[in-house]
Amino acid sequence: MRAVLFPGQGAQFKGMGKDLFPIYPDQTELASSVLGYSIETLCLEDPHDLLRLTQYTQPALFVINALRYWCWQENHPANEHPAFLAGHSLGEYNALLAAGCFDFETGLRLVQKRGQVMAEVSGGGMAVLLGISTEEVMKLLQDNGFESIDLANFNSPSQIVVSGPAADISRLECLCDARGVKCLMVNASGPFHSRYMRTAQLVFEKFLHGLGLKSPQIPVISNVSARPYRDGDIERTLGTQIAHSVNWVDSIRYLMDQGVDEFLEMGPKLPAARPTELIRMVNDIRKVVAA
Repeated sequence: MRAVLFPGQGAQFKGMGKDLFPIYPDQTELASSVLGYSIETLCLEDPHDLLRLTQYTQPALFVINALRYWCWQENHPANEHPAFLAGHSLGEYNALLAAGCFDFETGLRLVQKRGQVMAEVSGGGMAVLLGISTEEVMKLLQDNGFESIDLANFNSPSQIVVSGPAADISRLECLCDARGVKCLMVNASGPFHSRYMRTAQLVFEKFLHGLGLKSPQIPVISNVSARPYRDGDIERTLGTQIAHSVNWVDSIRYLMDQGVDEFLEMGPKLPAARPTELIRMVNDIRKVVAA
């Protein structure tokens, strides 16, 4: 059984989509018209160094993820299509698009607004802690007075992303260095997936209200619940997701429990023998489950 996964922020790079834009000129033109700038120029050339900014990163990745999935679909028969869909943070919008919850233009407008409201939250930062369990991260934060820092992404059993005020994230990085814990700053403009995003969540919820999003035709695993979306809860869940942890480990474990034994990532990088980032996370989760 197969699940298709879509990456979120961090997967972008200048030059992405070079193989895709020539295949999908109409969709590329539509995206540029909706966004108000050339999506092709942004992704291939990034002349003004905007691709690193969340309000540009999110639409760009949404477009590339969508084109990659359509390209894959067109080259595979229907009986090879996925039984489940999931996306990491922003990637969840591509999963919902692939499941028929909204059309490409609506998805573009959603991620454009999402990127805008998230970009307005400043003064925060994120860091990824490697080689340390969730319980150890929680103890490290508690024992050293880091009540202001939230656990943002549960990426794998030994990769936890934290989010909070920039000064506290910097202090945590220094503490980790002194303790021999690998801590890497994340190139993020704000404290995403934390309590500090609740104002952005409220603004986005108003934007979502009344859009009439459809129920998934293929089960989509929610970052919030690590379970499939239920009928009628898409708008509420997408709003919550902005300020909620990404429960990726539990999402993948759920898929494995359903019998999924093949995972494919559809993003900027071509599916290849060398595992992409989400597949590396899946492999790390598999090792723990198998132990």
